[in-house]
Amino acid sequence: MIKREGIGLLIRLVATYVGAVIGAGFASGQEILQFFILFGYQGLLGVLVATVLFAYLGAVVLYLSVKLRSGSYQELLSYLLGPWAGRFMDIVSILMLVGGLGVMLSGSGAVLQEYLGLPRWTGVGLALLVIFFVILRGLTGLLTVNVILVPVKLVAVCLIAGLALADKGLPAELPFTNQQGVGGNWLWSSLLYVSFNMIVPVAVLASMGRSIDKRTGILAGILGGLGLGAAVAMVTLAGLAFYPQVTNYEVPMLYMAACISTALRPVFALLIWAAILTTAIANAHGFASRLAPEGANATGFSDLRCAWRYCP
Repeated sequence: MIKREGIGLLIRLVATYVGAVIGAGFASGQEILQFFILFGYQGLLGVLVATVLFAYLGAVVLYLSVKLRSGSYQELLSYLLGPWAGRFMDIVSILMLVGGLGVMLSGSGAVLQEYLGLPRWTGVGLALLVIFFVILRGLTGLLTVNVILVPVKLVAVCLIAGLALADKGLPAELPFTNQQGVGGNWLWSSLLYVSFNMIVPVAVLASMGRSIDKRTGILAGILGGLGLGAAVAMVTLAGLAFYPQVTNYEVPMLYMAACISTALRPVFALLIWAAILTTAIANAHGFASRLAPEGANATGFSDLRCAWRYCP
């Protein structure tokens, strides 16, 4: 059993895991369209496989992080791949984290400009400001901001998907479409989806090995994976309700939201921005934890357990 004082940490770990995966691609619905919806009802089998893998891999990464008492993903990669392959993947991960951060910042400006009519620099500057203050507080800041933003994202996504599903309903048979999803079949697509989306979570979760215990880590990984699977399933079902019309739109969730009410447009804009922000924070934290001095967390601040006032 997890002690009462550890429940708050568990919730924050789960939110951080989910927040690292749910980015703009997920919130827009485009990722789910390409990896699951285009396969029709077989895509739901892919969702099930992805859910199991997210739960298993999240638990394994956190378990190994605690076992190795890792402060960054570099230590985990070296343990799993050896020094040479680990070093190569370290370089690849750094490039992907920096590149991903740049893309998220650009997307932040584009979303506020396109959907709310604000200057592009407003979105970029606001995202940078939030990232700065979160990283300044280390793991505590990362977990706190995720426990605020991630539930909002999940509720908004599931609400839009649920309303769309209730409004349209699932068809008994899906009409034929010539479009194919990623990978050519539902199983390969689900494996690629999980592989693609575990890059940032590994960088983030591997930095927490010195701040949590094994039981909390394993449970957080499992619950985070199940939460991700539930969110993916909701969006997939909503997309299938609007299949195949939904395949003609760059932002499927916006199309489904507009079918419910045009008043949801600004809400959807803020949803995508929040999704971009949490992914940007995850990228920045993964990069910061990699560059932090050995023995420190992402920014060299005190251990998270002490921040939560239950130090031994």
